Amino acid sequence: MNHTSTSTEQSPPGGSAVRRAFFASLTGTALEWYDFAIYSVAAALVFGEVFFPSEDPATGTLLAFSTYAVGYVSRPLGGFVFGRLGDKIGRKKVLIATLVLIGVATLFIGLLPSYATIGVTAPIVLVILRFAQGVGVGGEWGGAVLLSSEFGDPRRRGFYASAAQVGPPAGNLLANGVLAALGILLTDEQFVSWGWRVAFLLSGVLVVFGLWIRTKLEETPVFQAMEAEEKRPEAPIREVFTTHPRALAAAILSRIAPDVLYALFTVFVLTYATGELGMSRGSALAAVLIGSTFQIFLIPLAGALSDRVNRRLLYGISAAAAGVWPFLFFPLTSGGSWPLLAAGVVVALAIHSLMYGPQAAFISEQFSPRLRYTGSSLAYTLAGVVGGAVAPLLFTALLDAYHSWVPLALYIAITAVVTIGGVWLGRDGADADQEEPLTPPAGGAAVASVGSDEAPTR
Repeated sequence: MNHTSTSTEQSPPGGSAVRRAFFASLTGTALEWYDFAIYSVAAALVFGEVFFPSEDPATGTLLAFSTYAVGYVSRPLGGFVFGRLGDKIGRKKVLIATLVLIGVATLFIGLLPSYATIGVTAPIVLVILRFAQGVGVGGEWGGAVLLSSEFGDPRRRGFYASAAQVGPPAGNLLANGVLAALGILLTDEQFVSWGWRVAFLLSGVLVVFGLWIRTKLEETPVFQAMEAEEKRPEAPIREVFTTHPRALAAAILSRIAPDVLYALFTVFVLTYATGELGMSRGSALAAVLIGSTFQIFLIPLAGALSDRVNRRLLYGISAAAAGVWPFLFFPLTSGGSWPLLAAGVVVALAIHSLMYGPQAAFISEQFSPRLRYTGSSLAYTLAGVVGGAVAPLLFTALLDAYHSWVPLALYIAITAVVTIGGVWLGRDGADADQEEPLTPPAGGAAVASVGSDEAPTR
């Protein structure tokens, strides 16, 4: 892919600054996703019993997943608030605020008394804290992507932007690892009673580490140029909706399949393996741990690959593979074989990596730099509401209603078609780099090219 930038992005800073930004983006996002992931795993394993007691285990699981969904539904608020601030006051300040917000919320979840202790107040407060987590994650992603990609060479945007994408599997790996270790060291009764809380309380220590890293960074070169040229947007949210409608639609749709696939193979697979296949909690967690470990390496490789081949083509082919794989996975694992389960999760998360690695660059390239934080955040969070938020609920409800994996696989296939449509709507990175990124909406063809209804260059 040829990049012929004519912008301030032509002169990336020195290698040490790029490496610091890459590390800060990766570690900060990993810490926030550790917080988000331990909730997801706990919702699948213990929250139904601790906060939503019910004689019907399926009902308790559904209620627990409902609070899981709140973390996605609240993301658009984070995207609206922090995305706007990221384009107005800077990437660095916003990323510090989001890290504090999600860290404090997670710490309080670890201290929250159970339903047996304070009654209905417990699940109510849990929902509020999960909401706060979602707001923090909603404001985090767009800034983390820009933190690394705006410091790096635009010709390697796929690789540099993937730093933020490594955060979810790294955080998921850390969360599952901590919970798996607690599961091994403790009895089931101890784990349900208090053991799961240890993983949440660790968040306080991790957040301090993340803040130490981020406070040492400078603002990104692109935002510094925006400040110097006084081209920060006054109403970034309005501008995104009025000047970038096609870009926003493409970015939102491109995220649906990756979100749903990830929810199936990191969250719902725990319930499926323990409830339908009769496996132990530890065995199910181990399969996810292995898949997440591979993703830590596969995601940046996929991002780098997308710098060498057409990013949209790689994304579209991977989305098609995502639509096919569940039709093979469920029959392969129906006999309850753990090696086949682990292999199936690894393949699914490898397919996810081939979409997720290029995703950050693809989404950010749909928007001009002066609106990039807002546009990327809105796309990321709005897609999460219709993608990852409802996926575990739908998986549980479909399985409970039909007692078959076929509706689940069909659901994934439909989301794959939606994502392929979004990738087709989007534009290539070369087209993004040929625009004048800091030209105001009123006076430049760059914004018009992003927001017009004409088909993007392919």
